[in-house]
Amino acid sequence: MNTPFDCTWLLADPGTQAAQAGMRITIDHGRIAALTPTPALSTPQAPRRVALPALSNAHDHGRYLRSASVGAFDKPLESWLPFMGLVPGADPYLSAAAAFARSVRHGVANLMVHYTRVQGGMPYVDEARAVARAARDVGNRIGFAIAMRDRHGIAYCDDATALAALRPAIRDAVAAQLAVKPVSARQQLALVDDVARMIDAEGYGEHVTVQYGPTGVQWCSTPLLEAIAQASAEHDRPVHLHLLETRYQREWADRAHPEGIVRFLDDLGLLSPRLTLAHCVHTRPEELERLAERGVTIAINTSSNLYLKSGIAPVPQMLRHGCRVALGLDCTGTDEDHDALRELRLAYQLHRGWGFDVTMDRAQLWAFAAQNGRRSVLGARADTPPGGRLAEGAAADLVLVDWDALDDDGLLNIDPLDLLLARGSGAHIDEVVIGGRTVVARGRVCSIDEAAVRAELIGQLRTKIAAQPSVQAWHATLQALSEDLGPFYLKSAWFGCC
Repeated sequence: MNTPFDCTWLLADPGTQAAQAGMRITIDHGRIAALTPTPALSTPQAPRRVALPALSNAHDHGRYLRSASVGAFDKPLESWLPFMGLVPGADPYLSAAAAFARSVRHGVANLMVHYTRVQGGMPYVDEARAVARAARDVGNRIGFAIAMRDRHGIAYCDDATALAALRPAIRDAVAAQLAVKPVSARQQLALVDDVARMIDAEGYGEHVTVQYGPTGVQWCSTPLLEAIAQASAEHDRPVHLHLLETRYQREWADRAHPEGIVRFLDDLGLLSPRLTLAHCVHTRPEELERLAERGVTIAINTSSNLYLKSGIAPVPQMLRHGCRVALGLDCTGTDEDHDALRELRLAYQLHRGWGFDVTMDRAQLWAFAAQNGRRSVLGARADTPPGGRLAEGAAADLVLVDWDALDDDGLLNIDPLDLLLARGSGAHIDEVVIGGRTVVARGRVCSIDEAAVRAELIGQLRTKIAAQPSVQAWHATLQALSEDLGPFYLKSAWFGCC
């Protein structure tokens, strides 16, 4: 049995249960064994802390680099995406470990990794092994969704049509870098199976759940989506898919699928509790109703959607329809800081309602932050204990916040949930426990030297950029591409090319 954790306040199920003062959390074999009052003889000098459930990030890519560092700030998604492949690939272990360490330091136990940025330089299964090893070493759990696509590499239409809309001087370079080189559905599914076998054979299953990761309907042909739906049902394997992130994706969907894109996915058999849809910013009421009926999880990425000028997801309508909504960070944050508590606060302030109206209450907020995303990351595995709440028998996934730092005024006996939602951030996190294992202590990751990993990663990237003058040339080409894509998407009939 592990050393117990004493806390000044226990937020066992924030928004549903009131905070409990002076509690002890006892852990055994990765689960919470008991929640009891702190013994009277407990050390009076112990730091004052607030215990709460660890968070789940239901949509992310496990990417360490920040957008502004590669010149991609202030761009809409459609011109932002190509910049994500600008920097040469680095050691996949370092890249994943740096990203995972930052994530757990901000209180996230379960992290979705839609692996859309392959580092390269080795066979894919070996790269996936390096990512799995990083998760094991850091101590978090990830959903590893293998990115799958077979069309539309430049815009939401065939590559030849998109290239014709660009200035002639950049067409060859853009075609060489971005035009899709299709891989058959059979080969893509086989790769997922290969990674899953490796994860099982090498004992990474405690930390990694392999998933199908179709990038988006506009990037996947119907035969590929059909094959994924069939394989998901056959193997009971989760699926992670972007949907209706931007207004241009909405326009494309209405043109390409006049019967309704959500109905289209339903007819393919993709809508089920195994599916997580990222974003859904531009969904309609009838689509939300169907998603709720099918038990689909929607991962909301508030700051990412603001950063990329995509819009604000209709979360109150989602909740009214009974949709399962979950927190996603999508590799960003209000200050590019990947701070899950700040992301939680931003989402709450946008969606809780105006004036005296309540459109998202605190119980819904914490289901959003800690409970619903677990399914997106872990699937519905029978061997996974319940989580997202601190209760006997639940997974021992918890965050301990420095109460003295959070309540640094110390004027009145304030509800700790109020202070947490008003000003809590990753800077206030003292300790993070995942599956009974302390992975962050005194605000620092325990099992790896995060600063050294980051320094080595950045050093590798700088060396590679310096050795490849083509990176700067490609950056200039991407800037030109961004300028050309704006008029292309602003044309009212652009989607007629699809």
